[in-house]
Amino acid sequence: MKIGLFGFGKTGKAVASVILQNKEHSLQWIYRKTNRLNNRSASEFFGIESTDAGNIYSENNLSIEKLLDEHPVDAIIDFSSSDGIYTYGDAAAKKNVKIISAISHYTVKEINFLKKLAKKATVFWSPNITLGINYLLYASTFLKKIAPSVDIEIIEEHFKDKKGISGTAIRIADALDIKDENINTVRAGGIVGKHEVIFGFPFQTVRLIHESISRDAFGNGALFAAEHLADKKSGFYKFEDLLHPYFNV
Repeated sequence: MKIGLFGFGKTGKAVASVILQNKEHSLQWIYRKTNRLNNRSASEFFGIESTDAGNIYSENNLSIEKLLDEHPVDAIIDFSSSDGIYTYGDAAAKKNVKIISAISHYTVKEINFLKKLAKKATVFWSPNITLGINYLLYASTFLKKIAPSVDIEIIEEHFKDKKGISGTAIRIADALDIKDENINTVRAGGIVGKHEVIFGFPFQTVRLIHESISRDAFGNGALFAAEHLADKKSGFYKFEDLLHPYFNV
C-alpha cells in the first residue's frame, strides 16, 4: 500500500520510521506545515536504507491537490493536528484515498466533518491507534457486560510534562460508563504511556494493563489499520470495527 503521512513531530517521526522499515508498504511522502526539511528524503533523515520515495513536502510550496496528482497514494495517515483534516480531507475523499486519522482530540465539528467525508471515502479514526490499547478497551467493555455492577478504577501514567487527563483514559471511562473522578493520574519522569483498568469484585480483582514502551507502537497500529481497511468500502470506521471479527466465536 502506498502511504502519505501528515505530521512529523515526535510521534510522526516514529511512524515514518516504522513504515520505511516495512517491506509490505511504501512511504511515498510526508506533508507538513513548515519549510524545514523540505524536499529531503525521510530515509536520508533517519539513515535508513529504503527504496521508498519518502520525500518531505511543505504546504507552503506545494498544494495537497498537486501532491496527490503527482504522487498518488492509497491511504493518508494523519498524526498532525486537529485541524489537519481540513487541509487534505476533501481532496483525499475526491480521489478515493483512504483516510486514517490518529488525532487524539477532535471537537464535534471535526468528527462531523470526518463522517461527511465517510459518505464517499473510507475514513478511520482512532484517538489512540496502538493495537494493545484498543484490545484492552475491547476486553474491558466485554468484561463490563458480564459484570455490570463491578467497581472500576482507571490509572493512567505519563511523562512529567503531560498536561491534563489522558484522552485515552477518558475514552476508556466513556466506554465503560464511569465518571472521570474514577481516573487516577500519575506524572513522572519519561513514562511514554501506561493505562490500567482495575475491576474490583468482592473476592477477586482483575487488572488489564497496557504500556507503551516506544512511540513505534503507533506506527504498527497505523499499519494494522491500513491493512484491515484495504478492502473496506466508504464509511466511518473505528478500531473496534477492525477487532470485532477476531472476537466472533
